[in-house]
Order: sequence, then structure tokens, then C-alpha cells
Amino acid sequence: MSLDFGELTFSLTQTRSMYRARCELGGEWQPGELQPFQNLELSPAACVLNYGQGLFEGLKAYRANDGRILLFRPAMNAARLRNGCRRLSMPPVPEDIFLSAVHDVVSENADFIPPNNDGALYIRPLVFGSGAILGVAPAPEFTFLVFTSPVGPYFKGGLTPIRLLVTQDFHRAAPKGTGGVKAIGNYAPGMLASGHAKLKGYAEVVYLDAAEDRYIEEVGAANFFALFGDTLVTPALNGSILPGVTRDSVLQLAAERFGLQVKERDVSINEALGADELFCSGTAAVISPIGCISHEGEDHQFSGGEVGPRTRALYEALTAIQHGDAIDEFGWVVDV
Repeated sequence: MSLDFGELTFSLTQTRSMYRARCELGGEWQPGELQPFQNLELSPAACVLNYGQGLFEGLKAYRANDGRILLFRPAMNAARLRNGCRRLSMPPVPEDIFLSAVHDVVSENADFIPPNNDGALYIRPLVFGSGAILGVAPAPEFTFLVFTSPVGPYFKGGLTPIRLLVTQDFHRAAPKGTGGVKAIGNYAPGMLASGHAKLKGYAEVVYLDAAEDRYIEEVGAANFFALFGDTLVTPALNGSILPGVTRDSVLQLAAERFGLQVKERDVSINEALGADELFCSGTAAVISPIGCISHEGEDHQFSGGEVGPRTRALYEALTAIQHGDAIDEFGWVVDV
């Protein structure tokens, strides 16, 4: 294998193998097997193609400086996948099968994991209705896949504040919908809103709630945070917001390591514009500082357009744990 890890971006690089398992409707998942990374064969009537019955997860494997391979809170991804399966009428993948599949795929593709400071091995589990069906109903068969790709750091050259646009034209999710799970159908609609923002020079959109068009929900596909003095606020999980693994980790770290007051509640756009620091979180970027938000035609800057001190401290503390460079008092890191 010849791969320049220093040139990696956050994009797909095919690895050696993937994991695949199948389950029939009404049956139970059995352990699958590793197979070469390859294209899939699906019926044109596959439920996932016609009705979008599918969801995905995302997590990373890191290579520590001492050579260990580390996963970050994989059991939480497994639990979120099971919840998503139930919401989309698919048989939940048991935790032991999920964790075993992730472990096996990472081990098999370990030579694709970049050195500590050059990135990570991104892991993509998928569950979808692979069986053919014409009526709107659960598929007769389901597939569970796990594949990987080496990716570079989301921030080339360090943390960089992003510029965001509050969208007045689109909502990400509705109350009692599927916004709280990683359904595949949640993501394609966001491409249009994101594309509009990029054409105007912004990195992403800020979505407001569908009920009142007033409260912040998410930043693109990332969770939103606002710092007011010693208080860290993030929108509460009301069913339309994804329960992010990084989100949960930031909340615990902020409270227990930094002594901040943590509150999960509604955050109006007007309140957020008065925050001391803003950032968003997700698996890909970990923490993205927000330097500017455009709302109703006016740009609002935060931390002087620079990275806020507490945002930086949270990012450095969290990534140090993920990479095995700091003590993990939370028990988040798992050796492969």
C-alpha cells in the first residue's frame, strides 16, 4: 500500500475490506463476515432505494503515539444505531455484533490508520432495507455493513472559525419526525440549503425550529453550543435534534473538567447572537468554532472572528483523550 497520509482530506479512500451481515424481516441478526471492499448488488425495488429505509453511523479509530489503536465511545454509536433501527422499522443490530464488526474491520484495515497527528480511520456502519418490495412497508431483508476510509484532519493547519448563514427558507426536521436519528433521508435535503450558503461565502447553515422558526436546532449536520460567561448552553434533545456522541462528550467534559454550568434548553437565535463564544460539534470536525453568523442580512462576529479561549480548551482536551494523549477519566476510549 502506498498512501501519503499527510495529503489526506476528509474524503473517501477505499480500504481493503468491509463487514457484511444480513437479517430477514422477523428474524434476528447473526454475525456476518469480512469481505473485500466491493460494489453491492441490489434489486431496483430495494426498499432503501424506493422508500429510504436506511440509516448510518460515523465514528473514528485513532493511532496513539505509542502505537495503540483507539476507538471513541463505540457503544454509544451502537445504542444510537439500535434506536434508529426501531424508528425506521428495521431489526435493531445487537451491541455485540456492532462492536465486533467495527473491531474486525478496523483490525483488518489497521495499516490504513494515519499516524497520530495526520488524521484517523473513519468508520461508516450502515443498516438498510436491501430486500425488494413494492408497497410501502418494511423490507423483507436487511443488510448491515461497515466500511472504513482513512481521512485527514478536518482542520488543516489548526482550528479555523467558520462563517454561518441562518436559513429562512429551509427546516432540517419537524417535531415527532426523524431528526433524532441518523436516517439517510435527513441528509440529502440539506445539500440544497448548504449549497445556497456556500454560494454566498458561508460554510454552512443554521437551522431554526420548524414550529416557531425562532430557536436554533443544528448547524448543518452538527450540534450547536453557546457560551455565556461560565455557562455552556446547547439545544435540548426534543426529538428533532440528533443526540451526538461528541455533543454528549463536550457536555460532560465542560462540567467535570472545566467546571462550567451546563444547560440543555431552547436557545433562540436572538439570544445566541449575544453569546461570548459559539461552536458546533460532530464526529468529523470534533469542535468547529463559529466566528460569524449572518442573520436577516447582518453579519454578527464572535470572539473577534478568532477561536474563543474556552472553545479551544474544550477542543484540545477532547482530542487529547481521543488520541490517547491525556488521561481518560470518563472511560470513553476503547483499545482495539
